Amino acid sequence: MIRLAANLSMLFNEHAFLDRFAAAASAGFKGVEYLFPYAFDAEDIKHVLQEAQVEQVLFNLPPGDWEAGERGLASLPGREGEFRDSVIEALRYAEVLNCPRVHAMAGLLPEGADAATQADHHETYLRNLRFAAGEAAKTGRDILIEPINTRDMPGFFLSRQAQAMAIIEVIGADNLKLQFDLYHCQIMDGDLIRHLERQFDAIGHIQVAGVPERHEPNVGEVHYPAIFERLRALGYTGWIGCEYRPRAETRAGLVWGEPWGLTAQG
Repeated sequence: MIRLAANLSMLFNEHAFLDRFAAAASAGFKGVEYLFPYAFDAEDIKHVLQEAQVEQVLFNLPPGDWEAGERGLASLPGREGEFRDSVIEALRYAEVLNCPRVHAMAGLLPEGADAATQADHHETYLRNLRFAAGEAAKTGRDILIEPINTRDMPGFFLSRQAQAMAIIEVIGADNLKLQFDLYHCQIMDGDLIRHLERQFDAIGHIQVAGVPERHEPNVGEVHYPAIFERLRALGYTGWIGCEYRPRAETRAGLVWGEPWGLTAQG
């Protein structure tokens, strides 16, 4: 069964944020995700979730100073206290929103980072993820890590599937899982179906977008119907987040999702 979640940071930007939940529901989405909820009161988001009758499936931990260019705290030496606070804050929102998983963005390496600096980031990342997984386990939630391509996000610490899988194996926490974004994987690694097969047991969430422009999934070099069929065959029952930039108005571009329950015109 293919279950599609609307990424409300990218989709339905024709509406104010709290109105996007109803817009997503009217288009056939049963779940929603977005980057960050922290600009809004958790109870207000809970209310619109309930009104729209959609599930909250994912959001990110606080990323540091996003406007200044920071892209996560998890691997940043010297920011451990801030990271721990971000875990507690994210899990507080997750409790209110009944969200089963949160994503801990790895953060950026300094420009020109040498091997010693990279090793320091790696060790910090491991320590922080152990803490996050331990805190999340107390309420039965998952921590996700996501390789992000370095074309869109230069210097991002976690960029390769093999790197993510090695970290998950080293930490060995049952609730530390892979956020498998097919858009990022295609740019960095390719061979999408084989990566899905090899990493399937570690996957906690999947995201899609067309490559290379990050538009609708029916635009570009990736044939998503074949990937969805393989996911069905593998027995994937989780959510697939639609994290793409619509070429025009969101609803008009949803024709790609009609075979999976979406409605392009309402």
